[in-house]
Amino acid sequence: MKFSVGNVLFYWPKCTLEAFYEQASQSSADCIYLGESVCSKRREFSLNDWLEIGKKLQSQGKQVVLTSLALLEAKSELASLKKICLNGNFLVEANDFGAVEILSEAQIPFVAGAALNIYNQYDLKLLVDKGMKRWVMPVELSRDWLRQVLEACEELGIRDKFEVEVYGFGFLPLAYSARCFTARSENKPKDQCQLCCINYPQGKEINSQENTQLFRMNGIQTMSGKIQNLINDLPSMKGLVDIVRISPNTQDSLAWLTLFKQNLHGDSAIALQDYCNGFWHKIEGMATT
Repeated sequence: MKFSVGNVLFYWPKCTLEAFYEQASQSSADCIYLGESVCSKRREFSLNDWLEIGKKLQSQGKQVVLTSLALLEAKSELASLKKICLNGNFLVEANDFGAVEILSEAQIPFVAGAALNIYNQYDLKLLVDKGMKRWVMPVELSRDWLRQVLEACEELGIRDKFEVEVYGFGFLPLAYSARCFTARSENKPKDQCQLCCINYPQGKEINSQENTQLFRMNGIQTMSGKIQNLINDLPSMKGLVDIVRISPNTQDSLAWLTLFKQNLHGDSAIALQDYCNGFWHKIEGMATT
């Protein structure tokens, strides 16, 4: 089983990102995702900057994957998407079907991101035929569902044609909207948001009237209110999951990567509190197991 570090989903200052990826280069991660998947206005790094970071990480023995936006809303974003897909060096995580088509037409292998919402073996076969080499399972699905769909992939003769990656740690990306929730919460129009997301490096909490953590606002993205942490569920992934993703929410997230690797065989269960692990166990997502 391998471990990946997902792209930073939040809006962090350039200096923070630089420090994070310097640490990531020295980490035990097998694969590191780079780039922006939430909002095209977040431009602390240009594409050339990401490519330079990718080259440095690659020289440290990391597999580098460039990620793409999950929701495209302008022609300029489509032009940027084409540059990402045709970068000529790194694998690309496609988070919308526009990226899938660009990559497929260019006959470039790709990672199918969780934002594509692929739920069955027939969709997986379609993507395999288009060049998919890795599939990131939607975060709201369970281990039992994964087992069933992979058994169905065996029947279709495609199980050995792609890797499976799951979110093992981090706030879960649940939905996207054309509206910017963070800007709206500050009474700012989306087109004049003043990049207020940068004030919320872990997103903005949304609580119920009973003060229960429900969600986090992250620009146009709605996320889980609590972190999912499947460190004690690694043994249940054997034979099903090839890559476990650590989705960073702070600069200290890389410490969890070390803990995950140390507990790969489940030899020493870690006491967990205040995490939401229900989806993997086929119960309500907010449940702590």
